[in-house]
Amino acid sequence: MSFTLQILGSNAAIAAHHRHQTSQVLTMMQVPFLIDCGEGTQARLKKFKIKSQRIDHIFISHLHGDHFYGLMGLISSLHLYGRKKELNIYGPPGLKEIIAIQLKYSQSSLNYKINLTEWTPGESELLFENVNLTVHSFPLDHRIDCSGFLFREKSKKRRIKKGLLEKDISPLKIIALKDGKDVLDDEGNILLANNKYTLPPARSCSYAFCSDTKYTESILPFIKEVDLLYHEATFMEDMKERAEATHHTTTKQAGEIAKKANVGKLLIGHFSTRYKELEPMLEETQSVFENAELAIEGESFRVE
Repeated sequence: MSFTLQILGSNAAIAAHHRHQTSQVLTMMQVPFLIDCGEGTQARLKKFKIKSQRIDHIFISHLHGDHFYGLMGLISSLHLYGRKKELNIYGPPGLKEIIAIQLKYSQSSLNYKINLTEWTPGESELLFENVNLTVHSFPLDHRIDCSGFLFREKSKKRRIKKGLLEKDISPLKIIALKDGKDVLDDEGNILLANNKYTLPPARSCSYAFCSDTKYTESILPFIKEVDLLYHEATFMEDMKERAEATHHTTTKQAGEIAKKANVGKLLIGHFSTRYKELEPMLEETQSVFENAELAIEGESFRVE
């Protein structure tokens, strides 16, 4: 399986230098997931020609405004577009109350149902599952309750070697081989040895989103060896004390996390408005972890 990550916004706190607040769309197995929803997200969806009506799942990392102030506008717009199907939102405690209050005092009644799951602070939980993939939360270390999200394709079945099996072999025998079993005759003798007719399963893909957090190695077990890691890098290393005080991460610290987790590729984002040019931030990250890139708005990152 392959997946694509589209960056909608990657700035911290406020919009600046033609950059907007955090938001991105991850598409796995043709299912789009919206991750965080900073102010202006729906405008970015339109700009990058992403159909908001296709989004059925929204994940919110925490309740700082630059990560969710665009949510109510999107919810309202989906209603005005005539949405009927249910919308699933996964976020921190308090988000359900925030949405309910805004709907109450605007006297709004939606055409569609919102299913809101509030994840448990400080714990890792299964938030979403279908036949192909899972999404787990995991705790980050920020000033308020904040969660990362791990998207992982489920383990695949073994692969049939081409050209070795008879064309009229029954589907049940193929299923058994893919499940890692030998095919036996009525007496229990091996007709088709699994190790002869199959190959190991293809590797499953994974993506981890680490929103606002100070440097913490507690996340390593959750993000170990993911194909793509997004990790905040709000400040450069000379602002390390400021990062510590505000519970954020530096460029070098993000590189250290990626290196220790042995990830495939690192994306850094959540850039402080003090930085107009981002190349120095990338260079500093790459001094620790070479396979790193900037999460630039409009850019897509594909993992095969």
